[in-house]
Amino acid sequence: MKYTKLGCSDLTVSRICMGCMGFGDPGKGQHSWTLDEGRSREIIKHGLEQGVNFYDTAVGYQGGTSEQYVGRALRDFAGREEVVVATKFTPRTKEEAEKGISGQEHIERMLNRSLKNLGMDYVDLYIYHMWDYQTPLYEIMDGLDRMVKAGKARYIGISNCYAWQLAKANALAEKEGFAKFISVQGHYNLMFREEEREMIPYCREENIALTPYSALAGGRLSKRPGEISKRLEEDSYARLKYDGTARQDQVVIGRVVELADKYGVSMTEVALAWLLEKVTAPVVGMTKIHHMENAVKAVDFNLTSGETEYLEEAYVPHRLVGVMAQNTREASGKEHVWSVKEDYVL
Repeated sequence: MKYTKLGCSDLTVSRICMGCMGFGDPGKGQHSWTLDEGRSREIIKHGLEQGVNFYDTAVGYQGGTSEQYVGRALRDFAGREEVVVATKFTPRTKEEAEKGISGQEHIERMLNRSLKNLGMDYVDLYIYHMWDYQTPLYEIMDGLDRMVKAGKARYIGISNCYAWQLAKANALAEKEGFAKFISVQGHYNLMFREEEREMIPYCREENIALTPYSALAGGRLSKRPGEISKRLEEDSYARLKYDGTARQDQVVIGRVVELADKYGVSMTEVALAWLLEKVTAPVVGMTKIHHMENAVKAVDFNLTSGETEYLEEAYVPHRLVGVMAQNTREASGKEHVWSVKEDYVL
């Protein structure tokens, strides 16, 4: 495993971040393909043995059971200072807003819930899961800053946002003396590269870490044509994101297969090797031991500049899909209602 600093922070993270959305009681959320605690612990333990020290979860994943599984496993298998733990919070619910609960209060409540689930006194990275169009930005940034000053979060990050939103938030934080976002977790992989237009250049300019989710496009960049997994069959959210562009994406997938065959490696190694050239640490979901092993191998697999260009040249622009598209549509039109049960978000 190789390690790097997370943006401008003093956090040293493995180049692979273990995405923990696949862990949790399937009866507590919308995903039927998630792992029970026993199998989750096996994956987490193996990750630690392979040098992975960076773990990403969220309060909304499987009703909080993902955080619970991750917290118990890390406490049993690692020292607290040996790992970097990230979790995420969702926007205020309609009911909270109607009751007059402020953005600051909401953030504190959510973080306290996450800390209880994790069994920890603090998280290393607390991530704003998606933009809250109903809550003043000042309340969000003030609330996050209070959690940093209270020692409950070492740093803050953001997910599912536009570059202008990140720039606006950090400008406000700088003006007010608040903690600034040091990382962004966006939707980015070899099949979906819209982050390259504005977000990635901005983050490079500002030394903001890139920790993208959906690194393997819901398994599409790790499965050969015709191969089916339980997640590919049952993950309706991943189908929503990718099925609409399956024809154009197939060219890219075919080139990943070609290079994997050329070198006798997995598709995962090729797809992640490309991504590792672009970002700090991709968030990689793992529900089998070989998922972990292939992801770790990718750290040491290098593409030539010609091969990188070959993978990239088949890309065509994609429309915005997934939680950002839904969030934007709802904010600009009908009334927006959130619930922490909406754990299909990444």
